[in-house]
Amino acid sequence: MADRMKIRATMAGDVAEIKVLMAHPMENGQRKDAGQTIPPHFIQNISVEVGGKMVIQGQTGTSVSRNPVFGFKVKDAKAGDKVVITWRDNKGDSRTDTTTIA
Repeated sequence: MADRMKIRATMAGDVAEIKVLMAHPMENGQRKDAGQTIPPHFIQNISVEVGGKMVIQGQTGTSVSRNPVFGFKVKDAKAGDKVVITWRDNKGDSRTDTTTIA
């Protein structure tokens, strides 16, 4: 199973600022090791729920670097709301982690 995501969620005025580091190799399928091409392995879908509401759904591709860091700003959130972040990669692996807005 993939390593736990590192999520930081804080309030800045009336906006929640959420930052997440996703531990993932993010191979683009063009790199070689000992003459053999390393197959693609990358995060394809990301979703973010805040306070039980889906606020972000997005797709990524092979151009995103290893262990990507994403940042989001969400209105209408409040301290204490639960943040749930999920990713799924092109091999069908997925990871979901949660935190609470401070």
